[in-house]
Amino acid sequence: MTSIQTQNPGDASAPAAAAAPAAMEGCDTPQKLWRLRCTQWAGHSALRHKKKGIWHSVSWSGYFEQSRAVGLALSDRGLQTGQAVAILSENRPEWLYADMGAQAMGLIGVGLYPTASAEQVAFILQDSGARVLIVENQEQLDKALAVRGQCPELQHIVVIDLEGLRGLSDPQISTWEAFAQRGMTLAQEPATRARFDAAIDAGQPNDTAFLVYTSGTTGQPKGAMVANRNLVFQIASAPQYLNLQQGDRTLSFLPLCHIAERMGTVYNPLALGPIVHFPENAGTVFNDVREVVPHLLFGPPRFWEKLYSQVTLYLQDAIPLARWAYRLVTTEGAAIAQERLAQRDVSVLRRMRYRLMQTLVFTNLRSFLGLSEIKTALTGAAPVPPDLLKWYMSIGIDLIESYGLTETCGFCTATPPSRIKIGYAGVKALGTELRIGIDEEILVRGPNVFAGYWKLPQKTAETIDEQGWLHTGDCGEIDADGYLRIKDRIKDIIITSGGKNITPSLIENQIKFSPYISDAVVIGEARRFVTCLVMIDPDNVAKFAQDHQVPYTDFASLTRAPQVLQLIRSEIETVNNRLARVEQVKDFRLIDQLLTAEDEELTPTMKLKRKVVTAKYAVLIDTMYPP
Repeated sequence: MTSIQTQNPGDASAPAAAAAPAAMEGCDTPQKLWRLRCTQWAGHSALRHKKKGIWHSVSWSGYFEQSRAVGLALSDRGLQTGQAVAILSENRPEWLYADMGAQAMGLIGVGLYPTASAEQVAFILQDSGARVLIVENQEQLDKALAVRGQCPELQHIVVIDLEGLRGLSDPQISTWEAFAQRGMTLAQEPATRARFDAAIDAGQPNDTAFLVYTSGTTGQPKGAMVANRNLVFQIASAPQYLNLQQGDRTLSFLPLCHIAERMGTVYNPLALGPIVHFPENAGTVFNDVREVVPHLLFGPPRFWEKLYSQVTLYLQDAIPLARWAYRLVTTEGAAIAQERLAQRDVSVLRRMRYRLMQTLVFTNLRSFLGLSEIKTALTGAAPVPPDLLKWYMSIGIDLIESYGLTETCGFCTATPPSRIKIGYAGVKALGTELRIGIDEEILVRGPNVFAGYWKLPQKTAETIDEQGWLHTGDCGEIDADGYLRIKDRIKDIIITSGGKNITPSLIENQIKFSPYISDAVVIGEARRFVTCLVMIDPDNVAKFAQDHQVPYTDFASLTRAPQVLQLIRSEIETVNNRLARVEQVKDFRLIDQLLTAEDEELTPTMKLKRKVVTAKYAVLIDTMYPP
């Protein structure tokens, strides 16, 4: 039986949809707002980038000048309004200069994952028709050179970092320095400078700002068209869920071609003015968090799980007194968190006592994590283990859960800090609508809904219906207070041979809370019972092996060690004790190779491709289901 639910318009936590802002501070496109901010905040720091251990700062005026130089250089190459410029790089200021410079000139930005294979690069370049590709270094240049013959519309390649590259003489390749300098020279001419401003002025709300290619869990990636109007609406909505002031610190470390990081690094600062910090490289992120001490930090659940794991392992080696104090304060913190979740008052005396306990015990802990000044801790992009949220609450940090998609230009729902509900992704954004449709599918309507898929009108029509409702493909429910609970992707719901419906993500989330497990895939479709494929956390399990003198030679042998198998079995049994009988994992197998984004089992955002995993490991899965 199908039911339709809508968010309760009378509840204070779920206000009725308001009129969408057509402009912000008189600006109806993000490019106009960016120019305004670069003028208003000209002397303030906008960006900081760590190079060889030293943080370098870029002002808002410098941000504008560098971006203008790139935009003019692109125009000088003959690019016309509506044509695409692609960027293949890790996060760094040049990514933003290229992105904003292109958009200011009416061009369409296209981000590629740095981990993309040459074949994936070729597909996106072909599909977007990109005329210019900006690559970070030799590694990315090699991919581009391997496929440029398959990309007839690609005219030029710009290389940012020349380390390992000498004597470039290819007429189709420029260095970043030369390319940007050409733009700086052009900007010295008043008429040319005026052309840049005229291009910004000519931008319209319905213009496509950039393409975000979906991660391709069910086939080839699709280019989602994000319009200027989507961005203006989301920028204006940022203060609803971000507690930030101008000059506060954030860290940009997730891929910039992902919608969440694109919004957090490029667009939300236009509303709130934080300083965005770029780590030296992906391997230094946790150290950089400690150095930056951010006021805002967004990361997927796995990032927050890694921080939790660091504390768990650190305490294993701590003195008994420290472990006792930690248990005492987290127990009290968990009790207070439970009172908050139940909307019960906590006495002033108890709150004061807990703050004192926190000061004595958690000051060093939060400094160790780099979270001593955190104002807003956000997570999303994947289901969040409830125990993880409760643990952060117990140490005095409210980890706010949100929900969004590429197709909603990021944030769609978020948890109000004043009313946290574990297991829910919050309430809808002001000015949007949310409801539950057929098969419990989550539907969204509002100015945040994207403009459609690039060159795929049929796919667009399948995703956005005639009434303007975006069909997310996720199933969920909305409670009486307007809070959204996400169950899973509709296509991932498991039906056992006994006809029982199982939501795999709910089981997987609890399993992944273990510091020894990095990911899990629950199996059971048309099977007699539920089983699981497990990917162990290599660092934490290796430490366990060292502490317990477990011999191993490589990752594969580590996964076969009897002590490791028993460790994972005990972790799964702990979860089974909290599950209904039909949901309990009866058997498991460890994946004996260390997966990275280059492997076919993972998307660039490190999400497991369930169908690929179950197909590739079919023989291993069958060993858990004897005749």
